[in-house]
Amino acid sequence: MKKISIIGAGRVGESTAQILAYRDNAHEVVLTDIREGVAKGTALDLQESAPLFGFDTRVSGDESNEAIAGSSIVVITAGLPRKPGMSRSDVLEANLAVIRPIADDVMEYAPDAMVILVTNPVDVMSYAFWKATGWDRSRVFGLSGVLDAARMASFIAMETGYSNLDVSAMVLGGHGDSMVPMISYTTISGIPVSNFLDAATIDRIVTRTRNGGAEILALKKTSSANDSPAAAVATMIDAICNDRKRILPCVAMLDGEYGEQDIALGVPVVLGAGGVEKVIELPLSDEEAQLFKQSSEQVTKDIALIS
Repeated sequence: MKKISIIGAGRVGESTAQILAYRDNAHEVVLTDIREGVAKGTALDLQESAPLFGFDTRVSGDESNEAIAGSSIVVITAGLPRKPGMSRSDVLEANLAVIRPIADDVMEYAPDAMVILVTNPVDVMSYAFWKATGWDRSRVFGLSGVLDAARMASFIAMETGYSNLDVSAMVLGGHGDSMVPMISYTTISGIPVSNFLDAATIDRIVTRTRNGGAEILALKKTSSANDSPAAAVATMIDAICNDRKRILPCVAMLDGEYGEQDIALGVPVVLGAGGVEKVIELPLSDEEAQLFKQSSEQVTKDIALIS
């Protein structure tokens, strides 16, 4: 990649830029933020670590989104963060007011870019951005399942004592309390997780996964998670940059898949150089299908608020 831009130089934006620079995923990483000096200072701090970490990525910052011009990928982390006790939906109106003008800027300055939404509630913000641009659904998608699945995999590894490398988890639906952790598709070295953990323990892990972001927010108090979301975004970008055709759960625009239309929801997709190259439909049990439907109904209610 020649250039990747991140709009929003808060903690998630900074952590994402850091990982992308360390991995040399692009010749240039640009941070923008409306707060005077924040993006420039963050970028300079990262750039000064280049000789120590051994990367050649050029990192820069700016107050204006004009700096994203020519980007291949734009990551949007800008917006009002949650505070303890707030749900993702609680920041909907405030962040919608942030996303809509950003969509205008991206269309003007980076009209050929792929866009990854991180701003909460990410399902609704992804949908709003897609609607505002009218772009093909392959180019606009959001972070959700990669992060949620990583959280569930971490909890499983912590509970079993087995390697994180061997745990593969899958999560569908909305990013939040209505997410659907897919235990039937969750394995340790290809072996169903139910072979290692009893039902009560699995239920506890599912609950903890649904509340994963809130748990970190409650502990940190002054900020939400940043390292794990950044790692999830970097994983998605790596799949695109290297055309890996990875199957990853992301917020995607559905057009009949899973019986859903005109909605953004977390589902497994093939992520490669073309962005979302395919939505993969998994066979669901009756219980999984019901939970997925409940999740889609919640997202539909939130989308109705912005229509």
